[in-house]
Amino acid sequence: MAAYLSYGRVNLNVLREAMRKELREFLDKCAGTKAIVWDEYLTGPFGLIAQYSLLKEHEVEKMFTLKAGRLPAADVKNVIFFVRPRLELMDIIAENVLSEDRARCPRDLHILFVPRRSLLCEQRLKDQGVLGSFIYREEYSLDLIPFDGDMLSMESETSFKECYLENDQTSLYHAAKGLMTLQALYGTVPQIIGKGECARHVANMMMRMKREFSGSQNSILPVFDTLLLLDRNVDLLTPLATQLTYEGLIDEIYGIQNTHVKLPPEKFAPKKQGEGGKELPTEPKKLQLNSAEELYAEIRDKNFNAVGPVLSKKAKVISAAFEERHHAKTVGEIKQFVSQLPHMQAARTSLANHTSIAELIKVITTSEAFRDNLTVEQEFIPGIDTDKVNSHIEDCIAQKDPLIKILRLVCLQSVCNNGLKQKVLDYYRREILQTYGYEYLLTLNNLEKAGLLKPQGSNRNNYPTIRKTLRLWVDEVNEQNPNDISYVYSGYAPLSVRLAQLLARPGWRSIEEVLKLLPGPHFEERQPLPMGLLKKRQQGENKVTLVFFLGGVTYAEIAALRFLSQMEDGGTEYVIATTKLINGTSWIKSLMDKPEAPPF
Repeated sequence: MAAYLSYGRVNLNVLREAMRKELREFLDKCAGTKAIVWDEYLTGPFGLIAQYSLLKEHEVEKMFTLKAGRLPAADVKNVIFFVRPRLELMDIIAENVLSEDRARCPRDLHILFVPRRSLLCEQRLKDQGVLGSFIYREEYSLDLIPFDGDMLSMESETSFKECYLENDQTSLYHAAKGLMTLQALYGTVPQIIGKGECARHVANMMMRMKREFSGSQNSILPVFDTLLLLDRNVDLLTPLATQLTYEGLIDEIYGIQNTHVKLPPEKFAPKKQGEGGKELPTEPKKLQLNSAEELYAEIRDKNFNAVGPVLSKKAKVISAAFEERHHAKTVGEIKQFVSQLPHMQAARTSLANHTSIAELIKVITTSEAFRDNLTVEQEFIPGIDTDKVNSHIEDCIAQKDPLIKILRLVCLQSVCNNGLKQKVLDYYRREILQTYGYEYLLTLNNLEKAGLLKPQGSNRNNYPTIRKTLRLWVDEVNEQNPNDISYVYSGYAPLSVRLAQLLARPGWRSIEEVLKLLPGPHFEERQPLPMGLLKKRQQGENKVTLVFFLGGVTYAEIAALRFLSQMEDGGTEYVIATTKLINGTSWIKSLMDKPEAPPF
């Protein structure tokens, strides 16, 4: 059991256990000793569901990464390929299978497609003459993976590009399937509300799947009151802005992958007396970041400027707790101190780690480049000088700063101006292509297709209306003790989260006109429940809303939703689901045909 998954109103351990059960059943089907050959991308997501100990219990003796050439030698009865349905991976598997010496060392081969089997992939294996070599060809529905007590992700890295550039709805089908699994475990969601084309597709697929299973009535008391489906392209602005929460900045600078982050090792080397000349570690320091760690749960969603005071307060509390040992006189008191020791030592290690991370981040956030960048963002968002060429962007191009940094700023300017004047857009395009190379023409076309970088049409600029009506920019922000979600970007309130907030109170009818200005339809569906399952809410009990971001969500948006959940008079608690956890860099990178280094 992962205890941190059951901290919230919705016990996500139920989902994790269902996934583990399905995995165990498949492994037991392949009787005897096993070696798993992993598609490398899957090891992170699988690590959140099953540690090596679970695999070991089911006779998994060896694990390898999928690579071209020969399979490594292993004295096992079964070799199982865990792979995504990608054609290029099928070619590697075929090469592995053909190089097997079946006569000398016969091993049973199996393939597990994650999250779905694919006819195209099976046809590719057939063309290569290896399809018949596999005894079991099955699929494992790794749709929504529990990341934390209030957070689920599909970790589908290309979902935004597929939906908005390639018109491929595969990830939307997986989203609908994942939501049907959630309903099977947590009860039917009585109310579905959505905004955007993709949201409409997912709701339609859910209705169709429900009709197909109409024979079986769900008899579980619903845990969720509302499902809110939001398209990422309803709010293209938020991921482009630099996140200013502690967790958001860790992700912006170092990138959080499947709740883990790799950090520069020199900050974490143990300092021992007399070891001045000792060599520093060279391997990055890998830390897991989730709410199982008490201190991280407390500071992750705070504005970075509010983290320092919390850390220094914690340091005083911990050193005072260690001082207690001098006052322990009786055997009982000493025994009590010793029993608390493991918890205190864990707290001290946690504090040391987060103090080091905060110091690393502070070096970046106090740098001139970071502050200049932020100044430009905080001029664009309230609508200052968005209609002309920006001198800071010009300077950054002239200095050949990382291209992603340039693209984020130019796209932000475009979104905050509802498109750029043709001559401004042409100027930026020309400067970027001449400085970084004409191979980025495809990337610029992708950004235009996605609506991130576009010419201003004949329509008027609706952004000021949207900004004022939804209060997207707040001048006076209290970063230490916030009273509004705008603290996560030090002034900008994420449009997506503002929509969720207004849906809860007073309802979307109050912003009907603005909703029409945002892309895609908005809709509501009701799923009728049998009489015995209608929820009678206790006095003071909050509603539970599942917010599903189709196309990705940032940690700052998650922080803003958690802030709303904790508001005393909020009345709603939020659980967040998404196709992928993103930041501006990883998002733009997913649309690039030639990826670049991170911007900071």
